[in-house]
Amino acid sequence: MQTVVITGGTDGLGKGLALHYLRQGARVLAVGSTPTKGEALLAEAATVSASDRVAFLQTDLTSVTATKELVAKIESTGPTVDKLILCAQRYRLFGARTVTREGFEHSFALAYLSRYVLSHGLRKALESAPRPVIMNVGTPGVPLGRIHWDDLQLTRHYSGFKATLQSFRANDLLGAAFAALYADTPIHYIGYNPGVVSTGMPNHLPQPLRALTKASFTVLAASVPKAVNPMTCLLDEPPAEPFTAYRATRRLSLKGPAFDQDDALRLHRLTQDLVGAV
Repeated sequence: MQTVVITGGTDGLGKGLALHYLRQGARVLAVGSTPTKGEALLAEAATVSASDRVAFLQTDLTSVTATKELVAKIESTGPTVDKLILCAQRYRLFGARTVTREGFEHSFALAYLSRYVLSHGLRKALESAPRPVIMNVGTPGVPLGRIHWDDLQLTRHYSGFKATLQSFRANDLLGAAFAALYADTPIHYIGYNPGVVSTGMPNHLPQPLRALTKASFTVLAASVPKAVNPMTCLLDEPPAEPFTAYRATRRLSLKGPAFDQDDALRLHRLTQDLVGAV
């Protein structure tokens, strides 16, 4: 029986993937922060006779300490993880800069540091699986945002858009660094951009932008089941290369600054200094 770990696994794409793999007979560990959403997932799992194969792991992924504890908890449930799917994200495009209790800028902590800790922290468990995959869901292929090397925590000239885009660019480099650091690993690392998907993302936006975004989603966005299909194809039959990136079904070139290996290893070293060994 496969073990599938999904962050953001109680909502949107993450929930769609969780239910898909439960129907396929896998064991699913769904990571989220909201108990009511976790309970709703467990209730839906019961309708497909999968109650004994699903667990909701309530975790504050903005906390490096809590994320490291999550790694230990996942490892305690079994020696092997077949698929690690990183979907957790909460858009904070507006408002003042906020920091976590550990002092990290919120978007950087949730959308990047948690994925770094889980990717590296669960490597051994993944390498024990016959065909391990990490899928990091973000925006590869979108040429917006950059790494602010001299101010990763955006203490100067902060904006929510800048912080969100930096976290996405950091995840592009995370995949490139992972493949470079572990040249002999059997893990296939996939950076994945699902495009516009009809999820609850607009609920975090202020009015009138919330209403406008929901209206545009009605016209432009793919449904969650439709968006999940190409993701599961890649997860079940990953490319042979150690690191690849996709925008929906289109494979992206790894040439160019978005996946620059020198930048990737530079960010890895800086992140190690911030979070310690994992």
